[in-house]
Amino acid sequence: MNPLMSAGSGGSRRRRMPLLPGRIYHIYSRGNNRENLFREERNYHYFLALYAKHLASLVDTLAYCLLRNHFHLAIRVKQVEVGAQWATRSDRLNPATRAFTSMFQAYAMAINKAYNRTGKLFEEHFERIEVTSETYLKNLIFYIHFNPQKHNLIEDFREWPWSSYAAFLSHQPTKLQREEVLARFDGQEHFLEFHRGVVDEGQIIALIGDDFE
Repeated sequence: MNPLMSAGSGGSRRRRMPLLPGRIYHIYSRGNNRENLFREERNYHYFLALYAKHLASLVDTLAYCLLRNHFHLAIRVKQVEVGAQWATRSDRLNPATRAFTSMFQAYAMAINKAYNRTGKLFEEHFERIEVTSETYLKNLIFYIHFNPQKHNLIEDFREWPWSSYAAFLSHQPTKLQREEVLARFDGQEHFLEFHRGVVDEGQIIALIGDDFE
């Protein structure tokens, strides 16, 4: 059993604060007014393609899960050579924030065109929590992977096709930081064992404030 830590023990809220190099964050957002972000399979593919295009040079991806009306990411901002501006720029001018914003805008434009809709697709701001401990990170990765089962989208989260879980069991090439993540769990067997744990719902609420239905 691996109950999640409270946010006060392992993570601190960093809403709309600049995403700083070398730091790990839980990034999450949902559709405006809880509208679905993903209506069909091709939407998931397109979102991931845009993510790779806009963010691959700025962040390392440790885990992800895309659900119907929201998503979760565990990312580390890369140590890229952009000078001291990383630490001094406002969130609006932060390179990683701008890349996320550009990706969301591109995705929203494509969805609006494809489904003849207008208006905002995402909530105005995406949320972020800085990961400040190894235990917090491991529990966060488990929580991200477990999310489809938590929201009753599937009986077993291991079978959800739009998360990073299966990639950690594969030997196929991946853009995830697979070897690093498995090492944090002391290998694949311990990774699997950790994911057989039980989610403590109360601890999840403390960890991220509120989750999305």
